[in-house]
Amino acid sequence: MNTETRKEMAARLTSTPGIVAALDQSGGSTPETLRSYGISDAAYQGETEMLKLIHEVRVRIMTAPTFSSERVIGAILFEHTMDRSIGAKSIPAYLWEDRGIFSFLKVDSGREAEQDGVQLMKPMPNLSNLLERALEKGVLGTKMRSVVHSASEKGISIAVRQQFDVASTILKNGLIPIIEPEVLVSSPDKVIAEAILVKEILKNLSELAHGTQVILKLTLPSQPDLYAALVEHPKVARVFALSGGYSLKVACEKLRENTGVIGSFSRALFENLRVSMPNAEFDLNLSQNIEEIYLASTQKGENA
Repeated sequence: MNTETRKEMAARLTSTPGIVAALDQSGGSTPETLRSYGISDAAYQGETEMLKLIHEVRVRIMTAPTFSSERVIGAILFEHTMDRSIGAKSIPAYLWEDRGIFSFLKVDSGREAEQDGVQLMKPMPNLSNLLERALEKGVLGTKMRSVVHSASEKGISIAVRQQFDVASTILKNGLIPIIEPEVLVSSPDKVIAEAILVKEILKNLSELAHGTQVILKLTLPSQPDLYAALVEHPKVARVFALSGGYSLKVACEKLRENTGVIGSFSRALFENLRVSMPNAEFDLNLSQNIEEIYLASTQKGENA
C-alpha cells in the first residue's frame, strides 16, 4: 500500500462519521456468536470447522449491500480473515477498494489467568511477523485486548502499561494500535475501575512519543462522558466503544451519552442475524443494526 492511501485511510479514521465493525471473534467467543446466529455446537467438530463457519458469517456481513462506507468506516479482522480472500482480492483489499472500509488486525494471543484484578495479554511471539503481513496486506492498524475485573490500582496500572508498551512497537512498525483494556460490565466496582483506568491511560498518553497517536477501545462507561479528556487528547486518534455484552438497544442508549465516542460492536452488531434468513432479510436486519449504532455514534444527547 502506498503512502497516499495510508494517509487517506488515516484521514477517514480521524474525521469521518461512522462505526467500526468488530469481526474478530476469538476461539473463546466464536461458539456463542455461532449459537446466536443459529448454528449449534453440534454442527461442527473442532476449531478448524468452527473457524470455517464463523468465516462464512463474516463474509456474509462484509459482502452484504448495506456494509459500505456510508456508515461503516472500519472493520476489525481476525488473523484467519485477513489471510483469506473475497474473489481475487485479499479481504483487506476488498474492504478498502470495493467498500471504502479500512481494516484493523487483532494481534493479541489471548489473556493470562486473572491476577491483581486483571487479565494481562499473553506473550505475542509472532507479533513482528503479524505486523509485517498486516502492512503487506494494506491493514491500517491493530487491536489487542486485556480485561479488568475489579478496581485494583496495581492491576490496572500494569495492564495499561503493557498495552502501551506493545503499542509503541506497533507504532514503530507503521501501524495504528487500538488499545483495549476492557472493564467487564459485570464488575462489582465498575465505576471505580473506570475512573482508575482513565487516570492510567492519561498518564501513559503523556509518555507517548510526540506526533504519535493511538486508538482507544473502551467499555461503555457508567458515568456519561467519562472519556471526554481522552476524546480530546491530541495523542488519541479516536475513541471506540465496545458493547460488552449489553443488548443492541442498551449499548446504543449508553453510546448516545458519550460525545465523540463511536461504536465498535461485535455481539450487538450480530443481534437478530440468523443463518436461516434469506439474503434480503439478513441484509435488512444488518442494515437496521448498523443504522442504530451509527445514529448512536453520531447523534448524541437525549433529543438526538
